[in-house]
Amino acid sequence: MKLCHFDDGRLGVVRDGSVHDVTAALTALPASRWPHPRHDPLVLDLERLRPALECEATSAPGIAPSRCLLRSPVPSPGKIIAVRRNYGRGTARPDFFVKATSSVAGPGEGLLLPLPRRRYQVEIELAVVVGRAGRSIGRDVALDHVAGFCIALDVSMAGREDRGWRKSADTFCVLGPWLTTADEVRTAETLGIELDIDGRPALRGATSGMHHDVAALLAAASRLVSLEAGDVLLTGSPGRQPLRPGAVLDCRIESLGSMRVEVAARR
Repeated sequence: MKLCHFDDGRLGVVRDGSVHDVTAALTALPASRWPHPRHDPLVLDLERLRPALECEATSAPGIAPSRCLLRSPVPSPGKIIAVRRNYGRGTARPDFFVKATSSVAGPGEGLLLPLPRRRYQVEIELAVVVGRAGRSIGRDVALDHVAGFCIALDVSMAGREDRGWRKSADTFCVLGPWLTTADEVRTAETLGIELDIDGRPALRGATSGMHHDVAALLAAASRLVSLEAGDVLLTGSPGRQPLRPGAVLDCRIESLGSMRVEVAARR
């Protein structure tokens, strides 16, 4: 199943290139009261809700994705965990850092470069969405905790500030175009990755180049922090490219689809 978040709080199932509005199925989610849980209720209950989502999608008319404002398929992750230097030789242990959850945006919302005199870089990454909570997860069962995958753009700003701060500006974590559930991805370890900037090839790679695979990253991260449904793990990038206002980014990861993101400067 491919689930997208579009327009103003609408939930869609993507089938045969069309978006089918299944928002009505969300009434089955439990009511939330303060203090609100740290997990994403939809991701946590996804398997239980799946029959209702499929039923709604069958009866709902299809909408072209170009007519939808695609937002992040995970609107409010509890945590965004990213990893440095995970391609090529990598590091002996995963080198994790965190990004602010307020940096999340969808492809239809675009990417904003906030300070005109700074330099920026962009990386395209496989994003893993946690589906089931866990702590000190064993590598052999780590993939059982995955709800699905999506494409991520991880943006950084040059400077002397802390890395997490320079990577946490608004829109610096673009997720999309939708959440592809784990059962639709045969393996996350051999997916082709492509990024074009202004119509020209900028990055080419594959997840087979990861030094630490998805299971190893989840196991290592969960030794220190409890993972919750809806948390996002960024798995690293095969490279990075400079970024400027006005650029158009075309992003593709095999089995997950493609998305176009426009880059603007803060006015």
